[in-house]
Amino acid sequence: MESFDFYTKDRITNYINHRKGETKFGEALQFVKNFEELETTDVDYVIFGIPEDIGVRGNFGKPGTSKAWSAFLNSFCNIQVNKYNQPENCLVLGEINCSSFMKASLATYTKFELGEIVQEIDEQVAMVVEKIVSYGKIPVIIGGGHNNAYGNIKGTSKALDRSIHVLNVDAHTDLRETDYRHSGNGFRYAKEEEYLDRYAMVGIHKNYTPQYIFDYMNADKHIKYSFLEDYLHLTTIEKLIKFKKATDFVRNQFGLEIDCDSIKNFDSSAMTPSGFGVNEIRSFIKLSKKQKVLYLHLCEASPENNTMIGKALSYFVSDFIREEEK
Repeated sequence: MESFDFYTKDRITNYINHRKGETKFGEALQFVKNFEELETTDVDYVIFGIPEDIGVRGNFGKPGTSKAWSAFLNSFCNIQVNKYNQPENCLVLGEINCSSFMKASLATYTKFELGEIVQEIDEQVAMVVEKIVSYGKIPVIIGGGHNNAYGNIKGTSKALDRSIHVLNVDAHTDLRETDYRHSGNGFRYAKEEEYLDRYAMVGIHKNYTPQYIFDYMNADKHIKYSFLEDYLHLTTIEKLIKFKKATDFVRNQFGLEIDCDSIKNFDSSAMTPSGFGVNEIRSFIKLSKKQKVLYLHLCEASPENNTMIGKALSYFVSDFIREEEK
């Protein structure tokens, strides 16, 4: 695939802060030269990035999600290798080369033209995810807008030859009308094309959900949602119990979407003063691991503060790939 850049150790060297007597994750990570090598590579998790913000701009959001992948690598490559963090179970595959897409998007004049570019990215994302899942691995997708959920769902569905369930921690439903592709309607397209079966949303905001979307959701027995407002006065244990009900709805086997718009005071495409905390998201990820997670997608982060946002994304991924303590 010409539009995918496979990473090598040299590619991430500049991200690593070497220190005598310590081994950083970036120094011990594995890499492959092509997709076919995944078949014989003994890892469970395959990490790759999507450095684009075209779907976000097409949905009138704040640009900058193209920077999340680099911000993540800056932190992830520098976590310590120790008895709690072992890199043998994952590899960094690389990134979808979005440079030509990004360049083309700057020369567009309408939202519909942006939508056409998003559709091209959809195909690339779906192909990469399909290849990873077909080799029995779990994709970990970093960066870009939530438009990429469609490619994640389609690729996983095609690899498994069935529609899949998805759990989405998000301030928004992303079930807007399918007039053109953008970051706010990936799940609607996936639903209409039957790649997505059961869809659970955790933490949507009453203030930012149109009535026509409530009507759409309430008419589909395979859609379940809870509001952020439902979580505000709950204890930590009560929040986890409520989150577990969402995982039960998606039959404990699902793609896990984490939209950073759901996190309070987090640099994202639709930053919010009211949302979940970083530690709550970490707890949701840890609880999800007790089920079968088909993939993890961290999206909509738009780093103004590279260090803090990258560090948060790194925590989410390291929690997800960490082996359970005996």
